[in-house]
Parts: sequence; structure tokens; C-alpha cells
Amino acid sequence: MAPSKPFGKLPANAASDIHEYELHVPDEDIKQMQELLKFSPVAGPIYENSLPNGDNHLGIRRDWLIEAKRVWETEFDWRATENRVNSFPNFQVPIRDKIGTFNVHFAALFSNKPDAVPVVLLHGWPGSFLEFLPMLELFRQKYTPETLPFHLVIPSLPGFTLSGIPKLSNDISQVDVARIVDSLMKQIGFGTGYVAQGGDVGSRVSRIIAVDHEACKAIHLNFCAMTRPASATDDSKLSSIEQDGLKRLESWKATETAYALEHATKPSTIGFALSSSPLALLSWIGEKFLAWVDSPLPLNTILESVSLYWLTRSAHSSLWSYRHSYGPNPLPHDDPRYHIKIPLGYSYFAKELIPIPIDWVATTGNLVWRKCHERGGHFAALEQPKEFMEDLETFVGQVWKS
Repeated sequence: MAPSKPFGKLPANAASDIHEYELHVPDEDIKQMQELLKFSPVAGPIYENSLPNGDNHLGIRRDWLIEAKRVWETEFDWRATENRVNSFPNFQVPIRDKIGTFNVHFAALFSNKPDAVPVVLLHGWPGSFLEFLPMLELFRQKYTPETLPFHLVIPSLPGFTLSGIPKLSNDISQVDVARIVDSLMKQIGFGTGYVAQGGDVGSRVSRIIAVDHEACKAIHLNFCAMTRPASATDDSKLSSIEQDGLKRLESWKATETAYALEHATKPSTIGFALSSSPLALLSWIGEKFLAWVDSPLPLNTILESVSLYWLTRSAHSSLWSYRHSYGPNPLPHDDPRYHIKIPLGYSYFAKELIPIPIDWVATTGNLVWRKCHERGGHFAALEQPKEFMEDLETFVGQVWKS
């Protein structure tokens, strides 16, 4: 079957059960979201939510929430978001795994070049595949299907937005998701080799893929949560950006990790709370999109992401990874079991939440490529799509051997 969109031609050896997908939320779901917003009260003003001079160090501000609620309820156009998503090729495919079958969604740009390099890009929480669409647009503007040097695959991780959730009888871990993503790439036709890229949750999944799955030939990260290595004894040798980052990291650990511990220890409780009201979800996720960036994002961008979580009913099912990052048996990037032997690249964005110095990252694997950026925060691909794109092109161009 001929592709319906440019860059939408699947590889010739792709599985036959991959089918094209278009996002279309029923009208009644959008109406319900708007009605719930209309009847959701905003808590009254108190010291903590109304600090002077726009201060938000105690959480989301009441004035911001009132205005965001008004725009979301009366002006926001979800159908415009759907049209933007649907302008890119999107697909779904059942992935049969030992913990169940997952209907996995992915957006993609496929190349017609026979030597194009497959790259899978993995998001985190509260991100989604939407984070990478600005970069996909840049690729779509720069190349044609005949000249694109990559196959770019952007899955929705299991439990997140447009991909299926685990069966009730099965837990799911980052190791499981790594296996599912590897299966996805093989189903698409990339069993002989691909590159993995990840930030946040996606960085841990990518690291596991790089170690456990031989089809992965190289890995690029923009997040690498780890402890100080024994060799890191003199911070004065770090760049000024990295030294500033370590100071911010200590502050972040002291004041900003409560949400993660709640996700890790009581995901059921917070899952019910976030699923009960779109305004509650906006408060919880909106805070992250406000606080975790270098420069402010447009309100519409934040509302798109919160709407996607709400309309796909995935606020509760997307929290699973925190148990495996903050629980009794965490899987940090410096776990010796997951020391990377294949080529590793690392992009340091100055305002990342956990800005790990590049030399520290080098202790966790075969670091062959590095780049330090003076701008950009936790949602690097969304905040700095041009720089992110250039890093990806340069790293893959350096390490990939046809």
C-alpha cells in the first residue's frame, strides 16, 4: 500500500501488521474536558500560591492557573493540535512481549535512501512524542524522502498517551520497555542495527537497550542521572557552566524532588488525583513545564501536552518508571551492569534538572562524542530543536558505519 504522507513509506521488510494511524479524539471527550474545566474551582488566594513578584518557588501560582484555565476552556483548539500531529506519518503496531501485547504508537519520518540510519528517540515524563515534532519539522524542511539520511522513529512509551498500558497482572519496568522498544525497531525492519536516543525516562530505557540488545549500535543521551564518581575530586576543572549546574543540582535535590517520590512510592494515589480533574492535571504537569525549562514555553504548548495526557486517560498509567528510579532497587546511569560499550554521545544542556558534568558521564560508558550547550533545559528537543537536531546529525554521522 502506498504511503498517504511524505516520509511515510515503511521499509520493505516492515511487519505487515503495522498500520497507519491518525489521531482523532471523539467530540464528546473534548466537550467533557471543557465542561470539567468549567466546573473545576480554583483554590482561593493564600500566601503560598500568591507570592509577590511572580515568585513560584512554592509551586504553581494561582494567577497563572486562572489564566491558563480560561485559555484552555475557551480558546484552546485541540483539533489544531490533531492536525499538526496528523501532518506527520503516525503508525500503530501490536508488540507481543512476555508481559503482554502492547499496541504501540509511533510517529516517524522514513527515508527512501538505502543507507539511511535508523534512530529511535525516547521521551520521558511528563513529555511525549510531541516533544520531538518541532525537530521533525526541521528535518522535513531540510530534506526530502530521497535525501533524508535517517529513519526517525518516535514511540509513545507503553502506558504513555497513545500506546497501550500493561495488563493488570503484570508490572512493567524500564528493562521491559527497553525490550519492547527493541522489538518495535525490529518489527519496523531495523533488526540489523539502529541508534537509540533518550532523555529523562527515555535515557534509562536507551541505556538498557544499548547494553542488553545487540541491534543497538550507538546511543545518544541528554540526561544521565548518577552519583558523583570516585574520580571526580576537583570540580574546579569543570567548565563554569558545569560548576553552576552542580550548584543548581544540589538545590533541586533539596527542594524539587517531592513529586518524584510521590510517583515512586504512591503512584496509585497520585494517579487517581490526576485523573479526577483536568485542572488538577494542569497544576501538576504545568508546574513542570514552567519550572524545568530555560526559557518560557508558549502556553499553547503546555496545554497541548496536558490535553494529550487527559484525553488519552494516561495520567495514572504513565508513572510506572519512578518506582524503578527511586524505589528500593533504583537503576541509575552509573550502575556497573549498564556500562555502555558501544559508542556513546552526550549533549549537556545548561539548565537541565540534573546537569551531570560530561566527564562524569564518561565514567558510565564509551563516550566518543560530547557537546555543551549554554541554553536549553529538561525538554531539550522541544526547547532547542535546531541544536538538538544538529547534535543528532553530527553524532550519528561520526559513529555510524555503513
